[in-house]
Amino acid sequence: MAHVLDEKKQLLVAAEKFKDQLSKIKVLAFDIDGILTNGAMTYLNDEIGFNRTYHILDGYGMKMMKDLGFKVGVISGADGIPVRKRFQDILKCDFVFLGNEDKREAYKNVLKMGYKDEEILYMGDEFIDVAILKRVGFAATVPNSSVEIQEVAHYVTKREGGNGAAREVMDMVRYAQNLKAPILEF
Repeated sequence: MAHVLDEKKQLLVAAEKFKDQLSKIKVLAFDIDGILTNGAMTYLNDEIGFNRTYHILDGYGMKMMKDLGFKVGVISGADGIPVRKRFQDILKCDFVFLGNEDKREAYKNVLKMGYKDEEILYMGDEFIDVAILKRVGFAATVPNSSVEIQEVAHYVTKREGGNGAAREVMDMVRYAQNLKAPILEF
């Protein structure tokens, strides 16, 4: 229990430190491989391609943030049937841009939805994410990303990609904006 309280306290401190930036966030955008997964892939076959493993904390966090009124989506060089199924069909993301390692056009499409740079949070872990990380209102990455990526980010998560790192940042946004998790009661 003490570990859980320590983790929450650390997130509250981080949320307070970045409150000015986090309080403006309306859009949450995530890279997939290395952020929502640990980067490992399993080749299934020619029809399906590669499969990835996701952490339920991140997926549920994305659904929760949508329920709280945020636009949530992915911008990734990855593509494939399992990826599309997860983010389009299961999580019903507001935007899903896949299959292009040059992510700048996808980011411009998010801006065309009526948002400003300072209203967008992006999590990425690779050099192809740097252009977006430098532009957004809040940039986050994971501890196993390259040093150059960590230098660009506002925040480096305690958790690694695929192990609840995205949820860590989503919780920081909730705390900074004083939003409660939707807990069902009897």
